[in-house]
Amino acid sequence: MSQRSKRELQVEVQARYLKASKSEKQKILDEFTANTGYHRKYAIRVLKHRYKRRPNRPKGRTAIYRGEVVRVLEQIWEIYGRICSKRLHPYLPEGIKVLERCGELRLSAETKTLLLRISRSSIDRCLARVRFNQPHGRSTTKPGTLLKKNIPIRTIADWNEDNPGFLEIDCVAHCGDNTSGQYLYTLTCTDICTGWTEPLALPRRSQEAVCTAIDTMRPELPFDLLGIDSDNGSEFINDLLYRYCQDAHITFTRSRPYQKSDQAHVEQKNWSQDCWPNQQVSW
Repeated sequence: MSQRSKRELQVEVQARYLKASKSEKQKILDEFTANTGYHRKYAIRVLKHRYKRRPNRPKGRTAIYRGEVVRVLEQIWEIYGRICSKRLHPYLPEGIKVLERCGELRLSAETKTLLLRISRSSIDRCLARVRFNQPHGRSTTKPGTLLKKNIPIRTIADWNEDNPGFLEIDCVAHCGDNTSGQYLYTLTCTDICTGWTEPLALPRRSQEAVCTAIDTMRPELPFDLLGIDSDNGSEFINDLLYRYCQDAHITFTRSRPYQKSDQAHVEQKNWSQDCWPNQQVSW
């Protein structure tokens, strides 16, 4: 018997039960428990109290962050270079103060209070609409086929370095939405232990340019370069860089193809404007 049928039977039997004598109540109880399967004590409580229909309540929680809060959060996220919530959240209080001082934001007291207490998860939910509708940059990685057997694979689970000097490296193309024509590249190098990041400007993405940039970067690092980990692009997987690392006693590893999580430390820098080269370069 369904719950709806049990409630209908309760309403039907209850009127007779409340007016019946003690002996008649026992018979009604026997009949009611046999049909519903209720325990006898529970059946007595049910028949003594009239059934009250519960008011319909809306499912789920009421959204707190909406309207102006979401619009302002999208504006702040755009100004900060579309960084992830884990990096945006700690800077919101100071960022709001600076943007208000510069006249970029005009916030009501209620909106400001909500923005200052928003969590990282709520930021992700509020930005989901614009984050997944924004076109990402085009990939310019061309897989290298040489020396793959000689360069071991290192996944993100293998990183357990307590000493600085092991860098994840990646090339970022400044081409916009169109990969045709000429444009500059950034060789981004991020240390696993300290997070130290070196952005190097490249005139072109070639094995010679990458090898020269790494050789130029080494003396400027605050620690010795002990190892590099790259993707499978031909600018990295080549004989020139492989022999350079062997001669300099630098450990050379690569990530799995199409697994960006293996290079999570450097991939998260792709949309950070502070990791772009800011020096004047000319070729």
